[in-house]
Formats: sequence, structure tokens, C-alpha cells
Amino acid sequence: MLKRILISFCLMLLVFNIQIAFAIVSDKNIDFNERIALARVYCKANKMNVSYCIFVDMNVHSGKNRMYVYDFKNDKIIISGLCAHGNGGGSSPHKAVYSNRIGSNCTSLGKYKIGKRAYSNWGINVHYKMHGLEKSNDNAYKRIIVLHSYTPVPSFETAPIPLFNVSEGCPVVANKTMRQIDQLIQTGQKNMLLWIYE
Repeated sequence: MLKRILISFCLMLLVFNIQIAFAIVSDKNIDFNERIALARVYCKANKMNVSYCIFVDMNVHSGKNRMYVYDFKNDKIIISGLCAHGNGGGSSPHKAVYSNRIGSNCTSLGKYKIGKRAYSNWGINVHYKMHGLEKSNDNAYKRIIVLHSYTPVPSFETAPIPLFNVSEGCPVVANKTMRQIDQLIQTGQKNMLLWIYE
């Protein structure tokens, strides 16, 4: 009897994981609320920070706020700002080209674990190492992809003027945005998820 219950439970878990995996593969069909739910499940399952998560929506014009820090506990966006995409691979101010290749200077889509805090030559002189968690971004650490700010990036929306040529593949934000994110990351005891998607 116990064996049957265990088998049934394992089958249920398998079906659940397949459903989650399918949803993640069908990335373009996910609305923001579904993405929040998936991120919450992912963070719990992978023992990551379950208080906050960072989303970068590459569908949004580069001159508009497209980085969002989401508060899971209060179910709301608490920080938003501009985020530059990489300038490599034929990327243009209005369209990013994605690549995981070392030396491509491109943005890579996918989930990242935000790692150690370190000194940066740019912006507020702070950056965070990024560890790619998917096939589409697993070279991030080798590519020295980090979350950092850059002083020329404004803390206000510039659309229809795009934000371009300030990133070689890193998610680059305004100094004001970085200060807010830095403060938040330092309060957490577990690594935060950053999810770049289109």
C-alpha cells in the first residue's frame, strides 16, 4: 500500500515538473503573472531568495523601464528602470541579437543566479557576478557577464530615444537603480534570481 502511494506521488511530481518545463520552453506565451508564479516555484525548488526576484523583459523598448524587481511577499514591483542590451552580433538600438558565445558581446536570455558582490570600474563601483542557469546562458560567468550600473544610463525613460551601445552583454542599469538593487541584495541571505526573457 505504501509502495503504491509513493509511486503515485512520484508520478504526480513528474507530471508537475513536465508542466513547469513545458511552460518554461513556451516562454513567449507566458504573461507576467504566470512568469511570477514560475519564478516563485523555481526559487523555492532551487533554494534561492524567495523574497525578491529581478525580471528583464526584452520585449519592451530599450528607452522604457524593462527591468523590474518583484517583491514576492507583497506581490508588487518595487523597483523599475532602464536596462541596456548587448551591442554585439548585429544588435541594433531597437532589436537585440542573443548569443551565449564568448566574445559575442550579446545579451543571453534565461535565468541567472546573482552571485558575489565585487568592485566595478563603472557606475557606483559595484557589480554582481552572474551565473547562467540554462543552456542559453551557461557561459555567463566565463563571459564576465555582471549586473552593474553605468553613469551615462539615465534614471528616467527616454523612449522613443533608445538606450544602446553601453553594454557588451551585461544587464546595465542607471546608478540610482543599482543603488536600490544593491541595498536589496545585501539584505538577503540567499542568491537572487534574475530572469532575462523575450
